[in-house]
Amino acid sequence: MMRLLLRRLRRLSAASERSFSGLPAAQVRRTFLDFFRDQHQHLLVPSAPVRPRGDPSLLFVNAGMNQEEACRMAWSLLTEHYGIPADRLYVSYFGGDASSGLSADQETRDIWLHLGVPASRVLPFGLKDNFWEMGDTGPCGPCTEIHYDHVGGRNAAALVNAGGAEVVEIWNLVFIQYNREADHSLRLLPQFSVDTGMGLERLVGVLQGKRSNYDTDLFTPLLDAIHQRSRVGPYGGRMGAAPDAQVDRAYRVVADHIRTLAVCIADGVHPGMSGAELVLRRILRRAVRFCAEVLQAPPGSLASLVPTVAQTLGDTYPELFREADRIADIINENEGHFLSSLQRGSRLIQRTCLRTGSGPFPAAVAWSLYRDLGFPLDLVDLMLEERGIQVDRQELDRLVSHEQKMRAEQQADSRPRLLLDVLSLAALQRAGVPHTDDGPKYRYHLENGRYVFPACQATVLALYDGRSLVPEVGPGRRCGVILDRTCFYSEQGGQSHDRGYLMRDGLQEVLFSVEAVNRAGGYVVHQVTVPDHLRTGDQVELHLDQAHRLSCMVKHTATHILNFALRSVLGRSVQQRGSRISADRLRFDFSVKGPLSSVQLQQVDRCIRDVISANQDVHTLEVPLRLAGAIQGLRTVDEVYPDPVRVVSLGVPVSELLDGGTDRETSVELCCGTHLLQTGSIQDLVIVSEKQQVKGISRIVAVTGQDAVQARDMGRALTQEVDSLSARLSGSSPFSLGSALQFSKEAGALSDAVDNMPVPQWQRRELQVRLRATLRSISTAIRKLEARQAAERAALLLRRRGQTELLVDAVETDSPSVLMKTVNQLSAAAPLSHVMLLAHQRHSGKVFCACQVPKDSPALAASDWAVAVCRRLGGNAGGSALVAKGTGSSSDITEALRFAKDFALKKAGR
Repeated sequence: MMRLLLRRLRRLSAASERSFSGLPAAQVRRTFLDFFRDQHQHLLVPSAPVRPRGDPSLLFVNAGMNQEEACRMAWSLLTEHYGIPADRLYVSYFGGDASSGLSADQETRDIWLHLGVPASRVLPFGLKDNFWEMGDTGPCGPCTEIHYDHVGGRNAAALVNAGGAEVVEIWNLVFIQYNREADHSLRLLPQFSVDTGMGLERLVGVLQGKRSNYDTDLFTPLLDAIHQRSRVGPYGGRMGAAPDAQVDRAYRVVADHIRTLAVCIADGVHPGMSGAELVLRRILRRAVRFCAEVLQAPPGSLASLVPTVAQTLGDTYPELFREADRIADIINENEGHFLSSLQRGSRLIQRTCLRTGSGPFPAAVAWSLYRDLGFPLDLVDLMLEERGIQVDRQELDRLVSHEQKMRAEQQADSRPRLLLDVLSLAALQRAGVPHTDDGPKYRYHLENGRYVFPACQATVLALYDGRSLVPEVGPGRRCGVILDRTCFYSEQGGQSHDRGYLMRDGLQEVLFSVEAVNRAGGYVVHQVTVPDHLRTGDQVELHLDQAHRLSCMVKHTATHILNFALRSVLGRSVQQRGSRISADRLRFDFSVKGPLSSVQLQQVDRCIRDVISANQDVHTLEVPLRLAGAIQGLRTVDEVYPDPVRVVSLGVPVSELLDGGTDRETSVELCCGTHLLQTGSIQDLVIVSEKQQVKGISRIVAVTGQDAVQARDMGRALTQEVDSLSARLSGSSPFSLGSALQFSKEAGALSDAVDNMPVPQWQRRELQVRLRATLRSISTAIRKLEARQAAERAALLLRRRGQTELLVDAVETDSPSVLMKTVNQLSAAAPLSHVMLLAHQRHSGKVFCACQVPKDSPALAASDWAVAVCRRLGGNAGGSALVAKGTGSSSDITEALRFAKDFALKKAGR
């Protein structure tokens, strides 16, 4: 039998060598999909987003499809369908690890030998190379890999897994059979599976006869597009220390990064400050740096590559074509922010170096540049190296370590939720524990205008202590309680979980508070810290926090009305991008080109109030997913829906919508949330915030009920105050400086209130426009009045002191700005004078200081002069070599004036 297999393998190898040729990448992908669909009856599904849904432990999806009989399929596809010569292929398998108690994967070795692979090409490796793990915890297992020798005609077994470019891995099969626990131990999974996949780029490289992925047709159009936008030579494939290798590295970085950026942004991940968003932000900024610094490409070049990415990947990922403009806008916007941050950071580095001289660069400044401006630390090092300065590395390492420690403590302080793992789910299934019946969460009704939420009787079926199922939990212990039925809503669909308590039969005086409710594998888990013993089999009664539930219902129905109103006003192109519903407010993210105008916000507001005041009935019905999808005007989000699915509509019964018996425009969505029975219970809804999160995605925050009423009252009150200020301003011209400053203070306080108080967003926008115009008018008046006062004081001093080389004096003013302007005017009138003025505030003892020196005054820097005098007065100062200012305090400034004069004369060498 083995001889027949070997003979067949040799025939296949000969045929493979004859058919082995350069296939376009699109055909390589199509062959892969056709092979599994046509020959093995696998179902092709649309690609999943790179951002995992409902799993905060993963930043990005890092595994592909699951298949069984994987080895035979892999070998068949590579050698028979792609025509890769079998004598170019080697396979590796897990050779075991004694320290982990893992034996060699002999079964996999035997499969490869049975398929006809020579024993000399079936190679064992250890944990590092052939035991796959997706993270610190979670499913894992031994893997087997197929490697390709680019050279051929030799024994290349020693080069497998050696990290060279001549022998590369092209396929990986992972036999997922363990779960890595938090304590690093391994537990066998109740059900094994195989994760199979390969790198498309590497396979295309093999089939096109290229050693580098970047030489394939997956990258060459992108590299050509980068060259067209750069001011350097074309891509040459140089590596390592070769001349111009840095340029080619930049080509590769930008090509890789723009693909990542385009796919992630299309899937709803945007550059941000934490998690996957922070990773994407750093990727974007790195690409911008390589574009600008190495490739010498102008701003906007990175975003201009998006159409090329769409052309190379869009057939498989059509969302790249659909979202191309938005992707480019987001990249351009973030690039602009980064370039601005680089300019600000460069100026800060320059100022700091001037202050510190040749000493170590302050680590606190470097860390602030990185943390607050996103200024890369390696760029800080590079810029300092050009000046012959080094950052205080020891202190910087301490700051980084402190930040990591703080984050770890914050994570430790947050109580983790008790989530069922795959082993506990399997144990529940083996024990025959039925899925939780959570239908009672929808069983509530109106009675005399009030919502009634009946208590629910249930039996404890299982208890979970965070690691395994247990029969009993003692006082003070946290656990997950699984019941046969529940009226509690588990967190899903953007809606917060219910709160409330359980009461155990025979122990009614003790309440088991429910802290969180989540769902896993059909089981609803109630997180409880038990005050007394709780056992499986106990009978309990469930009571909701009714006010909390009703508030969530109000917000959820209000969210549907908001969604409908936005679409009615802005058009059908508006798409929901996410929502969050809690008891106190709702948040709604949606696609729109720019911020909504005040007029649009008022139109949305009127539409919402019309639906609420109409007190429309809220209808729900479970229907087959196929039928639900045909409902006219149905709103959906990027989620996987169950079948059958729950449909929620306003004003029109779902059955009518299914029959197509109405042309009425209404809100209709697929939704598992809990809703009001009539819209009038909302009372009112007010949008208190609307702003763009990223280009093309806006976020609305809204309040309902009495919070909405209070927001409208606050809006009216602030409008009256702004009206009053405008009236007083129009009747107070011309201003004195004192009254102008008072008006400025009032307008500033009003502006802060308008910016921060919960008021209708359309009203906020209108008041902000009015207040900005008012503040501009007042500021103009203040500048003119200050300039007039400064001119009067400067003229008086010049008449009294004349044009002298050193002018140190006191002036009467309570305005630091007037003091500085007076110094400026004196310096303009006497360009060779060294001028310092002090203004003593006798009521408080505070002293303002301002100074200016001639441009060709190397001996006396204004900043040094001001710092010396203000420190003498117990304060501090800052500025440049030419102009500086500061503050201090004293009951008498006579000695300070004398010190200022002596300091200047000493510096001048007199």
